[in-house]
Amino acid sequence: MSKELEKIIHYKNMKKKNNCDVSYGQKGSWIYSEVVRDHFFNPRNLLLDETKYKFDSEGQIGSMACGDIMKIWIKVNSKTNKIIECKWRTFGCASAIASTSMLSLMVTEKGGMNINKAMKIKPEQIVERLGGLPDRKFHCSVLGQEALCVAIKKYLNKQK
Repeated sequence: MSKELEKIIHYKNMKKKNNCDVSYGQKGSWIYSEVVRDHFFNPRNLLLDETKYKFDSEGQIGSMACGDIMKIWIKVNSKTNKIIECKWRTFGCASAIASTSMLSLMVTEKGGMNINKAMKIKPEQIVERLGGLPDRKFHCSVLGQEALCVAIKKYLNKQK
């Protein structure tokens, strides 16, 4: 049996046993990819105190009712329209934290991503960069992308 198939079967069995988000399976295996684990335990571009951060725009999505709230702050180079900084804070599960952390890297790497290109990021791209997410956690990548789009739209409205 392939390792990938073993992971899928393991995840389905764990889902039946409990509804934990962070759980260890047999032999101490983590149900998420190592990339998700790394971004969960070592989040990139996390902003804890927004009062001391100068930003060009912000976006927030989610609600306490669903359990995930994501807020993103961006700085944009007005000459190139590239996102040069992307800070965030997320209230949510491991998948939500890892998704937002990865998104912040995606839009700032290689000198920053053009805001038009950033608006077109698909949640599947975030999940791919994370090495996958359980199906029931896919919405975490959607929320991060939506919060980024809110921040970009607010930025563009300010520029008009």
